[in-house]
Amino acid sequence: MKKLFIFLLFTVISYSQTNQLWKGYYSYNEIIDISYGNTKVVAATENALFSKNIISGDLSIKNSIDGFKPETITAVYYSQNYNLTLTGNDNGLLIITKDDGTIINKVDIINEVPVPPNTKKINHFYEYENKVYISTDYGITVLKLNNLEFEDTYYIGNGGQDIPILQTTVFNGNIYAVTSPSGIKRASITNPNLIDYNQWISFDTGIWKGITNFNNQLVALNADNNVYRHNGTFFQNVVSLPQPGIKFISTEDNLIITCNNHVYVLDILFSTIAHITQIPDNINLFTCAITIGDDLFIGTKKEGLFQTKLSNPLTFELLSPNGPVQNYIFRIKKIANDLWATYGGYDSTYQTNYLLESISKYSKEVGWSEIDSDLLFGAGALTDIVANPNNEKEVYISSFHKGLLKINDENIILYDHINTAPNGLESQQWQPVIPNFILVAINGPAFDNKGNLWMTNSLTYKGLKELKANGQWQSYDFTNTLTEPFYERYSRIAIDKNNTKWIPSYRANGLIGFNENYNNKTILLKGDDEGNLPSLAVKCVAVDNRNQLWIGTFRGLRVLSSVDKFINETELTANSIIIEEDGLAQELFYQQSIADIEVDGANNKWISIEGAGVFLVSPNGQNTLYRFTKENSPLPSNSILDIEIDNVTGEVFFATEKGLISFLGVNTKPSDDLSNVYVYPNPVRPDFNGTVKISGLIDKANIKITDIEGNLVYETTSEGGTIEWDTMAFGKYRVASGVYMIFISAEDGIETKVKKVMIIR
Repeated sequence: MKKLFIFLLFTVISYSQTNQLWKGYYSYNEIIDISYGNTKVVAATENALFSKNIISGDLSIKNSIDGFKPETITAVYYSQNYNLTLTGNDNGLLIITKDDGTIINKVDIINEVPVPPNTKKINHFYEYENKVYISTDYGITVLKLNNLEFEDTYYIGNGGQDIPILQTTVFNGNIYAVTSPSGIKRASITNPNLIDYNQWISFDTGIWKGITNFNNQLVALNADNNVYRHNGTFFQNVVSLPQPGIKFISTEDNLIITCNNHVYVLDILFSTIAHITQIPDNINLFTCAITIGDDLFIGTKKEGLFQTKLSNPLTFELLSPNGPVQNYIFRIKKIANDLWATYGGYDSTYQTNYLLESISKYSKEVGWSEIDSDLLFGAGALTDIVANPNNEKEVYISSFHKGLLKINDENIILYDHINTAPNGLESQQWQPVIPNFILVAINGPAFDNKGNLWMTNSLTYKGLKELKANGQWQSYDFTNTLTEPFYERYSRIAIDKNNTKWIPSYRANGLIGFNENYNNKTILLKGDDEGNLPSLAVKCVAVDNRNQLWIGTFRGLRVLSSVDKFINETELTANSIIIEEDGLAQELFYQQSIADIEVDGANNKWISIEGAGVFLVSPNGQNTLYRFTKENSPLPSNSILDIEIDNVTGEVFFATEKGLISFLGVNTKPSDDLSNVYVYPNPVRPDFNGTVKISGLIDKANIKITDIEGNLVYETTSEGGTIEWDTMAFGKYRVASGVYMIFISAEDGIETKVKKVMIIR
């Protein structure tokens, strides 16, 4: 028998508040579980909560921006008696959210339960007499609701072993637990020694999936696709299901059974009063359902949460907040006033998910909208996005599956190996494992300064393609320059001011520099004496504002001091960045896998490291300005797939495997003149704790801030288009209430601007 363990108070309390520097762009379509109170329904996605008050219609959201930071949600429960929402996770984390916005993270199960970490998943909550019985993959843990402290844990497997508990209920003074795979166990709920596994007897040895006390009857869901009622002696069949049940729950008036394609609602006589098989215009993959009075709420796998009436279940209302199609976003791109997102893509070894065929677009006026997958010609694994610089309504999206999509308003064209032949896109040039499988693996589309569109075509001899501004296609053969080009895969292209294409490769060719204007000149940067790259697998490249090339590989970072070297030299060598840390010299991001590099308006670099969050480093890499991780910021994951910067507002977007969020940076692209300088917030009110931003600046503008009497309180020079002022007088003290003058002048003094800001303490 396992010894009783005492839960220590491993509790972290936070309070929901608006984070002015961060924004969440989460999807609320993938419903994991739902619960209910007298007047509201609560729904959980993998990493967020939302609830609707069915009387007022008010919608409330909790996500990482509010401090709600789950691992992976597996169960949710709302206690009407205590006004608490309990959220269980696959790692044992329990998050308790109060109606006043307080968020409590209880990590006792993670830290104290003496079982393997992969057996701490929370499966179900059951409230009874001021306690919640938490069904987990190791047993039952009891939480007291009056003080939110853990009381006991019951290991009820034969011999006291830990055993998965799927669901519990209380009936006629006994607690019943559905175990896997040991049937239903039972014990007296008043027994003071429930930690002793001997007190738990086998009630039924069948294979069960759920159990509930419905209208003072013990009802259970069996793996044989039937629902049974216990008559005091044995189980009697009351409902037969066409497929396995996945959620089994009861309210005062209804028994609700959810299957993948069916939702059944039964009354107290076990008569079917609603049977839902389809929500119009949606894929009918259901995950959970609940009723409140005459309202039926249905959670779906990918389409969100819907509400209908039991009395007339013909019309459905979508309740999920507006968001992207799903949280796993592969690539994002800011085009004009819209943010575009694609899904699918490939993993770090270019293994592709062909099934995700969707594009989302966000605008402040409309919110999120979707381009229907039916319009995309079956193109999955959508990777990069680029707009024609001469016509931003013309957007190109590469597919690592079927070619290149061209989207112009509602007109969509797919370029592939057939309609661009003979000089255009090609299918793979090795025999696929799947017979007759055609793969047109296109990636990294980018425009040069002549309006030509370039892209890579993996797994072919002619791995570089050009769609000229006049509509003609051109291919460039790598047979004599690359090792086995028909096996090679390529990441995103960067094109510099000289129209040199910098192409990251995966297998054996390192970084490829190519320029057709110099007789198809090609230079490869590899390892050691051939380029000094730490790995031949290059993941990303970026040309900064000083024409340096930053190179991210699977095993570290390198910088080429000038892209101009390609023009005049035949061999190129990149250098590591050496920094001093704790008095020791070391290489920046030594042996780290670099996922993405983006350059902001001040020439700082945002660099994401696989599994380690994101860094903002200074222009030369010597100083780390920010480091954001899941642990110290609202990031929902430390695996950041893509970074995108809005050069106008300074907003930095992070696409992660668990959702899209953004950070309001200050390093915007410099303006051409001072005609659009603006100051925000203005006025600065007493409850504001951030910094004053002055945006719309030209590069290297001189900014002086004085009080109304002309006393200088702050001075700086801009790098990029925005500067911040912390409302301190040279960092010594907070300035007093009043109007402050902002004098702005260009580096040569010819152009000037004067603005004002009011500060209220």
